[in-house]
Amino acid sequence: MRPRRKTRQVDVGGVKIGGGAPVVLQTMTSGHTHEIDKCIADVQKLAKAGADLVRVAVPDKRDTEALRPILAASPVPIIADVHFQFQRALEAIEAGVHKIRLNPGNIQDRKQVNRVIAACKERGIPIRVGLNEGSIVERRDKELRAAEKVTLEQDYAGNLIRLMLEKLDEYLRIFDENDFHDVVLAAKSIDPRIVIDVNTAIADRYDYPLHLGLTHAGPTVTGRVRSITPLAVLLAHGIGDTIRLSYAADSIQEVEDGKELLCCLGLRSRTEPELIACPTCGRIEVDLFKLVTDVRRKLADEIDIPVKVAVMGCVVNGPGECEGADVAIFAGRGKGIIYVQGEQKQTVSQDQMLDALLAECREFATRVKRGEAQLTGADVTIAPPNPLPRPDGSVPLNVAGR
Repeated sequence: MRPRRKTRQVDVGGVKIGGGAPVVLQTMTSGHTHEIDKCIADVQKLAKAGADLVRVAVPDKRDTEALRPILAASPVPIIADVHFQFQRALEAIEAGVHKIRLNPGNIQDRKQVNRVIAACKERGIPIRVGLNEGSIVERRDKELRAAEKVTLEQDYAGNLIRLMLEKLDEYLRIFDENDFHDVVLAAKSIDPRIVIDVNTAIADRYDYPLHLGLTHAGPTVTGRVRSITPLAVLLAHGIGDTIRLSYAADSIQEVEDGKELLCCLGLRSRTEPELIACPTCGRIEVDLFKLVTDVRRKLADEIDIPVKVAVMGCVVNGPGECEGADVAIFAGRGKGIIYVQGEQKQTVSQDQMLDALLAECREFATRVKRGEAQLTGADVTIAPPNPLPRPDGSVPLNVAGR
């Protein structure tokens, strides 16, 4: 991990972006903003899941008219997503939105862009200047569009990045002329490699905070890898001040995966249980996958502090892999051995493993809340249990031969 890049800082309804502030996690509602009750429910759900900011689309006037009650009910700052109609930006600003997402290239009249900037400047509202691969090529000037397409065909990635930087320079000159600097930059592509390269180039070129993400990442089954790969690389190199994972799925999954990414990189503190489990192999002698699924669901429902729980399917690698766990279980044929911070607590039958493990998690969490125990902050030495014998009394060879 490299040190965080130094940037300017903007304030989005009390949430700081850049300037050394923690990386901010955001997402976007998927329904119509003018369906007020549904939008409010969606925003509240996403905020509860861990989103720091939520963006809503405002393509129509009825959407900006819905902003006031949404803002009043939202537990987090709201960003208005504006593209072609500068009036929508002005209406959102008047409603009290906390940030505007704007692509100046989508608004033909430069005076209209200036009006939006002036309104944001007056209210102290930041603007995210967003570029993406799908809209970067010229749309109105046919000759220029044809020339840009020819250039892209010659070296797509290299020339796309160059074109993005040129457009960004052009847009930022508008903001400089208006003496407006509460700006967040974003440049997105469907290609993770382009996302890495263009954001690295932007980070070298400007000191504005950066919003990271992909466009059209796809369904979660492929979108997770496609989104997390470039974001992890950039964040590990100190680049990025706010992120969004974009899936063709429920936005709640974007928030869950974004939180996990930031936690894994040490850029966000955990607030809920962490579950680790061993992968599949021929040593597993219990239905480990069902046990892990059940434990994960129960932990989410019942434990509200970051207890680290390990579920291991055998005693070969389990002890080493779950050192540092607060509560751990090593499951063998018909039995499971439960540890709490390195101390062997009990051996239970297979049908008791889930309930016994959760009981130990609940009891440990209660002691933490009372100040009688502390969450693990350093490695815990867990001695391997005696090999679990088979029903005939023999010891599994893969354990005895370790």
